[in-house]
Amino acid sequence: MQFKKLEFENSDGQVLSARLDLPVAGKPAAYALFAHCFTCSKNIKAIAHISRALNRAGIAVLRFDFTGLGESEGDFADTNFSSNVDDLIGAADFLKSNYEAPKILIGHSFGGAAVLQAAARISSSTAVVTIAAPADPRHVTQTLGSAAPIIQSRGEAEVNLAGRTFKLKKQFLDDLQFVNMKAALKELNKALLVLHSPIDETVGIENAAKIFQAARHPKSFISLDKADHLLSHQADSLYAGAVIAAWAGKYVNGSHKDQSTSDDAQNQVTTRIGKSGYVTDIMAAGHSLVADEPQSMGGTDLGPAPYDLLMAALGTCKAMTLRMYSDRKQWPLDAVTVQLNHKKIDAADCDTCQTKEGQLDQFDCEIDLAGVLDDQQKKRLLQIADRCPVHRTLHSEIVVRSKLKIK
Repeated sequence: MQFKKLEFENSDGQVLSARLDLPVAGKPAAYALFAHCFTCSKNIKAIAHISRALNRAGIAVLRFDFTGLGESEGDFADTNFSSNVDDLIGAADFLKSNYEAPKILIGHSFGGAAVLQAAARISSSTAVVTIAAPADPRHVTQTLGSAAPIIQSRGEAEVNLAGRTFKLKKQFLDDLQFVNMKAALKELNKALLVLHSPIDETVGIENAAKIFQAARHPKSFISLDKADHLLSHQADSLYAGAVIAAWAGKYVNGSHKDQSTSDDAQNQVTTRIGKSGYVTDIMAAGHSLVADEPQSMGGTDLGPAPYDLLMAALGTCKAMTLRMYSDRKQWPLDAVTVQLNHKKIDAADCDTCQTKEGQLDQFDCEIDLAGVLDDQQKKRLLQIADRCPVHRTLHSEIVVRSKLKIK
């Protein structure tokens, strides 16, 4: 995905590290702000997968490290829930000043509680999403175990969370006592999407029920069946991202396709691949696609491979051409199914090919015509199929010019 490394200051003047994930091409239809889970960072894979899904829907995503976490400045021991909310406000203000004010707020776990509390102070937001969020941020004290009473009595203690040691002070616990989440939910006045797993052992599913019941419509709930709290399995975070992207479209004015209306944009295809792996984002005339390689080729099989896309273009062109021709002739063609396969063959085995050495690409196309058609009509349609523009392009002399972009 396309991204920018950014920095902005929190209310105390400390520099927070951020990353802005952008659609592969064109102006974003909207901006989203993502708040990560307690003691996590902006770089966990689940957030990356959700951001990618939103990018494909034309939505840019700003994710950042809260004060004292990840690559951000500050001492985590001096932070609390209120400072997290302030960090969110700072991130929203940064977006508003430098890009566009966020319309979508997304929070995971403790970050979900933070976006619910911050939403009223981010007037640009129209939609809020919580993922595995507690109904009350005081729930986090359950993860502290025996350390909680120690913090209360001694004023601070070191706590081991997810294999890392953090210092927490009494002010962190005291701050939670002033949070009124029920009031925040009742006065949210924004569309709400609640995602939660029924087997979440860190933040139980009953929290989702409380959030949903306290909020007013429009509100929606999606069960992340079989997912763990951190959405550590790729399929779960990809699913969550796809659901959020589809849902958010209803509450975001315009679409990514609306951003590219010129003739040049309508004929333009942009592809982008990241630092690792083969997942490639594609923007074709305002339509978002994704390509990948199968696992046998070292990919993750998140989309069709390049030759699969080429066959898709060829098969689609044949089907469309037959539809246009039949409509013009007023023939009773009900449907066209084109099944294609690609393989490499020895040039010497091709009787009709001019090339006699090396290997050639062979595309086998099987066309199924549905409708009350006589043999002459079927024969003619087969001839027409081979005259489709993509077929003719593949058989003609092709010029492909590549150059480096001058920056």
